[in-house]
Amino acid sequence: MQLDSTARWFLLAVLAGFGLLRIWAMFAVHFTDTTEARYAEIARKMVETGNWLTPQFEYGVPFWGKPPLHTWLSAGGMQLFGVNEAAARLPILLTALAVLFLIWLWVRDTVGRNTALIATVVLATMGMFFGASAFVMTDMPMVLGTTLVMVGFWQAVTGAGSRWGYAVFLGLALGMLAKGPVAVVLCAIPLTLWLALTWNWHLLRLLPWLRGMALLMVLVVPWYVAAEIATPGFLHYFLIGEHVQRFLTPGWQGDLYGSGHQEAKGMIWLFWLMAALPWSLVPALLLTRPGKTVTTLRQDRSGWLLYLLLWAMSPVFLFTPASNILAAYVLPGLPAAAVLLVVLFAEVFETQPGRATRVGFAIATSAIFALFLSLTSGAIFAPQQIRLKSDKALVAAASAALPDAQLYTLGGRSYSAEFYSGGKARAIENEDFARLAIDGAPAAFSVPPDQATAAAAFGLESLGEYGRHVLFVTPAAGEVK
Repeated sequence: MQLDSTARWFLLAVLAGFGLLRIWAMFAVHFTDTTEARYAEIARKMVETGNWLTPQFEYGVPFWGKPPLHTWLSAGGMQLFGVNEAAARLPILLTALAVLFLIWLWVRDTVGRNTALIATVVLATMGMFFGASAFVMTDMPMVLGTTLVMVGFWQAVTGAGSRWGYAVFLGLALGMLAKGPVAVVLCAIPLTLWLALTWNWHLLRLLPWLRGMALLMVLVVPWYVAAEIATPGFLHYFLIGEHVQRFLTPGWQGDLYGSGHQEAKGMIWLFWLMAALPWSLVPALLLTRPGKTVTTLRQDRSGWLLYLLLWAMSPVFLFTPASNILAAYVLPGLPAAAVLLVVLFAEVFETQPGRATRVGFAIATSAIFALFLSLTSGAIFAPQQIRLKSDKALVAAASAALPDAQLYTLGGRSYSAEFYSGGKARAIENEDFARLAIDGAPAAFSVPPDQATAAAAFGLESLGEYGRHVLFVTPAAGEVK
């Protein structure tokens, strides 16, 4: 693509603006329940206990749901910079930046700097990618792994250097340590289909299979073996439960750490469109010129566009028949989708963006920026009004009223309360609530609004509503000053 200096500076300004917004949110937004607060609390427990082998769901209860790479990253951040939101999120942000750099480098070497810059901006501003870019969870480290596999394979088989072949196996190791065998499947689907459709099976000989597999085994096998020895039963639950039953069984009831997410089959397609916003509107534009679009794909003798298409759609191919899915499952395909949409648009419409294209691009980036700015501002400045699912303020109020008292959460675990209380918050059932409320010992209680009347009937004193919960303390606490 052809860009003048003004366009390039605008694109760099977009990257800078989104980067600053993400860093602001990384420092200022509280951990929210359940996903991010849960993974952050698991990482905090790793730092506190010093057990870097087995992530813990509760003290002494192993977390078998995912491998530990994301936990190691967030725990490492907190080990270095203290137990806080930014420290836990920073390593995840670095993995997202690594993905962006890898895509920029690859596209630059393949079709040029201008296209690489645009594709990087498109990926960075995709709704799901931006949201997950500093979010404490498993997906972004796995995306780094799958991206490294796919970029490394293409570079290795197209003569960019034999060292890229080792990137394939390094990426597989990252994926196996971030989320498990699903990372291998997400790479195997597009690679197998591309090799079959282009009849390029001979390219597999260009990979360093012996040394690459040795690298993969050395990086992955020790932890899996050690985890099974430390907590027998891990391999069966993780490999069979999390990768077979979760995939095949709607609303899977065997989940030890939550509940199944039952969606209509095929819902992953809608998730993909939502995750890629605002750029998921580009396919609609391409459909206005179907002939040119198909011709562009067919005339690509290198097979690169087909490679990108299969990679972008691999999560959709895998999860279309599944019901137990989340929107984040489409993330591994977004790097390829960003590149493909930019290249196709340039080929089908114009290699030198005109006024209409520039205005449309500016509107799209401004709209998604405004959306995330409003969400971030609401979470920071009006958490009570939007009923943010975080108990940071509640924990602070409870600690101010009764510094050494136990905090009990009624109505299920609050991972954010556990994180911000340093693991002191404990979930209780209704029958325990009555006993503890009249026990007389100093205590604080996080209570759902619909049970506030019962709490008052036990003689507890209300300190106010904090988001989705009401804070009660034993009468000896007095007023919070």
